[in-house]
Amino acid sequence: MAANNQTTRDLECQSSAPLLTKELPTARSWRTFLASDVDSEHDSTTGLLALFCFMTGFIDAISFTAVFVWCGFQTGNFAQLALASARTWSAQELVFSTPDIQALVSLFAFNIGAFVGRIGDRVGPQSRGWLVSGTAVQAALTLIAGICIQQSGQGSIALARGEPSWTSALTFVALALMAASLGLQGIMAKRLNTHFSTTVVLTAVWVELMADPQLFCRRKNASRDHKVLALITLFAGAVAARLLVERIGAAGALGFGAGIRLFVAAGWCFVRGKGNGYTLLLDPEPANTAETDVIMSPTEVPDYGTLARGSPPMVEANRWW
Repeated sequence: MAANNQTTRDLECQSSAPLLTKELPTARSWRTFLASDVDSEHDSTTGLLALFCFMTGFIDAISFTAVFVWCGFQTGNFAQLALASARTWSAQELVFSTPDIQALVSLFAFNIGAFVGRIGDRVGPQSRGWLVSGTAVQAALTLIAGICIQQSGQGSIALARGEPSWTSALTFVALALMAASLGLQGIMAKRLNTHFSTTVVLTAVWVELMADPQLFCRRKNASRDHKVLALITLFAGAVAARLLVERIGAAGALGFGAGIRLFVAAGWCFVRGKGNGYTLLLDPEPANTAETDVIMSPTEVPDYGTLARGSPPMVEANRWW
């Protein structure tokens, strides 16, 4: 008798309980989250790639101000080495000046950084994990370069071309680290396959912009607009770096650049995912699921079953149901 009363009370509690419930989202594992690919064609990646271009102008301005050598624009360095080789042949002796050696160091380190970026092809070139870790490595290289310059005690602004302000071994290491960071950045951006190209070789962007058939179109054109944005942000990065170098020196400016790169690294966690729109560390509610679930006792609503399509109507005692 007591058991029957308890069962009755349980049924009454079930019937009086609220019918609307909503489950909390479940947390994705970090491994699954970082292995997911970003949607490189979505607008959420535009700002981060623009900051990549900003860092190209930022770091190139610091190196050129100190030694008149580029860390990202390797075409100029390669041409400088060609001229140095021509002087060597004409003088019949090895005549490599300090700026020529610095150009060689920059070119060599840039290609090492780009080659290391091939690791992303194995782990997933568009995966969040690679984009986060690769950008964090860029930030670490930038920060260590700033520390090397700080420890060298040398100036940040060259007074005349051919007389670089960085001549010590530590500054050569710093120059190599800066170039390697841009090489890694370049291949990471290239694998995303966007209108920003590599975010480093901006000469190609100029050519593609001038060749764009919709260059003067008034309507929105992602191909043209992204190229213009890349050029503007690179220009802004160079201006910002030059102003910072005058006030806080190259070491402080590189520390500021490392902070920007850490911001970009964190930003890859919040861009749109490929195919699912996934941006948060918690699973979103499925788009096709009802907002609420109805809980009811099996005794409240009987289950009559369903009729298969094309089945004959049910007849009982010569009556149609």
